[in-house]
Amino acid sequence: MTGKLTTHVLDLSRGRPASGVLVELWLVGAGHQFEFLQNRYTNEDGRVNQPLLEEESMKKGIYEIRFHIGEYFRKSGTVMGDPSFLECVPVRFGISQPETHYHVPLLISPGGYSTYRGS
Repeated sequence: MTGKLTTHVLDLSRGRPASGVLVELWLVGAGHQFEFLQNRYTNEDGRVNQPLLEEESMKKGIYEIRFHIGEYFRKSGTVMGDPSFLECVPVRFGISQPETHYHVPLLISPGGYSTYRGS
């Protein structure tokens, strides 16, 4: 089995996928040094079109996905404070078995969020 890392974003306040969310992937190194790996935008289904990591790029380590939801809510016309309560949601997680599938979904609203290890 070839491992991969995927994600999607669901807007709970609207009951639909969150399209157009900027998603950044970072590797967290020793001493909490961050190495930028890539960024993508979610599609109309709230998913990125390709895995964030797969095959030889899947390695053991600590990673962080940064979901830029403040811009998403502003573009959707959601009334928010200035500054918004949630601008960027970082989700830090470990990959210990790079040969498996890691799915990191984010459920969002203007005032909160939730995540879990999906399948």
